[in-house]
Amino acid sequence: MKVTEKDVVYVAGLAHLELAAGEQQRMVRDLNSILDYVDRLNELDTKDVPPMAQVRSREAVDASREDQVEGLRPSLPHQAALANAPETDGAFFMVPKVIEK
Repeated sequence: MKVTEKDVVYVAGLAHLELAAGEQQRMVRDLNSILDYVDRLNELDTKDVPPMAQVRSREAVDASREDQVEGLRPSLPHQAALANAPETDGAFFMVPKVIEK
């Protein structure tokens, strides 16, 4: 199944993205390239490959770092976090509205 420019325009609309004509064409090419690669992967014989729930082995997971309990390190004080904010109401960051819908 090939992606068409109509598909890209439709999905961009759902995501509220504005794509220039060149971007639409590049997106069609990139998405079709991904789908072509998936088709190539589907050609591989995987009948003797056991299904996996994780891509890392259990040994690799066990060798990972130890979990750290949250709260052991002090967090940044509230006023220090707001100190470099362009605009604040004293308690929160103030940001311009970016969503119109």
